[in-house]
Amino acid sequence: MDYMREALKEAYEGINAHHGGPFGSVIVKDGRIIGRGHNSVLLKKDPTCHGEMEAIRDACKNEGTHDLTGCELYTTAEPCPMCLGAILWANISKVYYGCNVSDTDKIGFRDDKFYDFFNGKKSILSLEESNRKECQKLFEDYNNDKEAKRY
Repeated sequence: MDYMREALKEAYEGINAHHGGPFGSVIVKDGRIIGRGHNSVLLKKDPTCHGEMEAIRDACKNEGTHDLTGCELYTTAEPCPMCLGAILWANISKVYYGCNVSDTDKIGFRDDKFYDFFNGKKSILSLEESNRKECQKLFEDYNNDKEAKRY
């Protein structure tokens, strides 16, 4: 099976239904697709509903786990920083992408804004520490809870 073609089908489904941008993804484990998703930002009015995020949510639901170790992700465009974070948290080990960041920029998506922020070139967000001691207590309580699930 050509998994990138399946990601393309997802993307076309989304754009034809006006759900969001041209981003589709599938997640594969042991030669079978376990998760699918396309950009649903406009449909769900949620900026986190990128194709990769939707595929991760679908795969986790289908597999009954938050850990996608051993999976590969196929996506129509190089993942943005948010999606890369989710891919890392999900323990996905390999990503195949079609278009790159400059291709994405050419159609009006602004990933460069985030890369500039992460590289310290531009301040688009203010980060400030607050109530650290209370939050450290929360972490300590969590860490001492032997029943707590990690992650």
